[in-house]
Amino acid sequence: MRAHRLSALPLLFGLALPLPSLAAPELSVRLNDQPLSPKWNALAADRYDTELELEPGQLQLAMPQSTAQSAPLAPFRRQPLGKDSAYRYEVPEAGRYRLIVETGTAAALRLLPIKAAEPKAAAPVCRAWGGGAVDVAVGDVFRDGQTLRDALSGATAIVRNGQVTLKPAADSDGLLLLEAGEPAGAEPSHDWRNATVYFVLTDRFANGDPSNDRSYGREPDGADEIGTFHGGDLKGLTERLDHIASLGVDALWISAPYEQIHGWVGGGDSGDFRHYGYHGYYALDFTQLDANMGSEDDLRALIGEAHARGIRVLFDVVMNHPGYSTLQDMQQQGFGALRDGMAAYLPEQWSAWQPEAHENLHAYHNLVDYEHPSWAAWWGRDWVRAGIADYDTPPSSTVDPLKGSLAFLPDFRTESEAVVALPEFLARKAHTRAEPREGYRVRDYLIEWLTLWVREFGVDGFRVDTVKHVEPATWAELRAAAERARSDWARANPDAPMASEPFWMVGEVFGHGPEASDYLDQGFDALINFDFQAQAVAASDCLAAAEPSYADYARRLGETPKHNLLSYASSHDTALFSQLAKGDLARQRGLAAALLLAPGAVQVYYGDESARAFGPSGSDPYQGTRSPMNWAEHERPEIAALIEHWQRIGQFRARHPAIGAGQHRLLSPGQPYAFARELGEDKVIVVQAR
Repeated sequence: MRAHRLSALPLLFGLALPLPSLAAPELSVRLNDQPLSPKWNALAADRYDTELELEPGQLQLAMPQSTAQSAPLAPFRRQPLGKDSAYRYEVPEAGRYRLIVETGTAAALRLLPIKAAEPKAAAPVCRAWGGGAVDVAVGDVFRDGQTLRDALSGATAIVRNGQVTLKPAADSDGLLLLEAGEPAGAEPSHDWRNATVYFVLTDRFANGDPSNDRSYGREPDGADEIGTFHGGDLKGLTERLDHIASLGVDALWISAPYEQIHGWVGGGDSGDFRHYGYHGYYALDFTQLDANMGSEDDLRALIGEAHARGIRVLFDVVMNHPGYSTLQDMQQQGFGALRDGMAAYLPEQWSAWQPEAHENLHAYHNLVDYEHPSWAAWWGRDWVRAGIADYDTPPSSTVDPLKGSLAFLPDFRTESEAVVALPEFLARKAHTRAEPREGYRVRDYLIEWLTLWVREFGVDGFRVDTVKHVEPATWAELRAAAERARSDWARANPDAPMASEPFWMVGEVFGHGPEASDYLDQGFDALINFDFQAQAVAASDCLAAAEPSYADYARRLGETPKHNLLSYASSHDTALFSQLAKGDLARQRGLAAALLLAPGAVQVYYGDESARAFGPSGSDPYQGTRSPMNWAEHERPEIAALIEHWQRIGQFRARHPAIGAGQHRLLSPGQPYAFARELGEDKVIVVQAR
């Protein structure tokens, strides 16, 4: 969710006029009780930022007259700033941070790590493996005389006196994955608690059809291509399904493929790159595929080929907001207006506008008359809060998470009971499935548009964006409609491999951990687990560091049978694991075990298996998490060996539902570290001799 928000405009609908000289915020900034003197930059009226070089310790932020006890400060989140506000943040390790302060009527601050703080090495809970054979007590799980197989080396051993002796594979870091050596019976039934979900930003993954790379007149910027479309599409995804399947993946989460804004907005707070909706979060028409993604036949081919490989396809969906307005969409879709005389400053194709040397890309707002009545032809005041013309101005999302605006994006009125007409620009749009409906509210249209992909194409589930910014009743309605759509598709396609599969929905509640919550009663089967990423670095060095989390996750799943979680180590909204591990391939290999052996569903972010590196970011420190898939590096021997390691562990997970859904039992906390997972007759033991 968050990273694409952080590249939003400081003033989307305001004018980027030269700023007057403004006084710095009255905010006390201290590190370990020592005062700091930050140099403040004025971004806009009542909005400032500064960069801080911080050493480990406690950062203290307080208003000058505050007498309140300091509250914990969560990085990335916008925090309210009142006259008695005081916050503290435990700086884990030296690094650079950006502090943004707003001093207007909705005063707030936000702390953003520019270079994510890298966790210190895990405590030495286990020592390095010496390379020899390992004695493992397995009698509590497997019977004497039973043959066990190590999934990494392929070596086998017979259980004698409750024990086996096996030598781990040379490149395994002492890891043994023990399973019954007898041929498996029927394929295990699918269990979402054991799912491996592969998350792809489609535009950055694989280009299967270069002819669609510049759809709607979109152009590369010829520089770092931070926020432009790179050419990845549905055909490219289909061509790479065998790679995805080789990792044991049974669900593919793709970025929203429906039509995005055609133009760009200024990227980052500095407006230093053109930011298109390549990530799928800036929707223009929810009923059409974006031409950069390909055709409907391409989508049908992707889903059909994925289903044939046992892979379910999940769409990323958004109901909180549509995309920004842009010069290109104003010109092509016929909404909005320019200020008097400003047309002379625009080329024939408005999207080709260039700022003057003293301006940045946010300055195009100087050309636009946001108070003109013709903005009614855009979404309309009955559909969104946008703070322009006669539209209502949304509050801060911190003040009102349901009706507030995220990063100045237009906020859909999903809570409204008012009957609305189809937005004017959609009513006259040449290619759309959006049709006027009698008695429809805003959420009725959105639900119909999102679920048509389920009914017509067989989409298997949704990853839902910005869950806590939409009222619970709307999510429940979306889920019910998606299930009806799924049933309609199954009846029309009774022979499809996934026709009997239920619909699945996982939610992004930013900051949520592994715990069960009321969201499970609102149509969600699982929630993303934001806690695991912080533990992944230590666990990648030594698997025993994950033991407390493993035991906790398995306990929660066992106590609440309908509960599930989706753990990850890299994401588009926070950081890549390769950043946190400083490019250490041994730790990237260790991550395969730490993540893929976790209880509950897990998410692999594209390139986790190949150590995809952080890319260019400009003034948005999170854009680099969306770098292109590093296909060219897959031929390097060390990367090929890394991928093979991920494949072996991923396939081991896929064979054994007990890994994600079973009871977790610690067998040995020391040398070697060992645990068992059991689900009915499915049993495995994991050992790390370190």
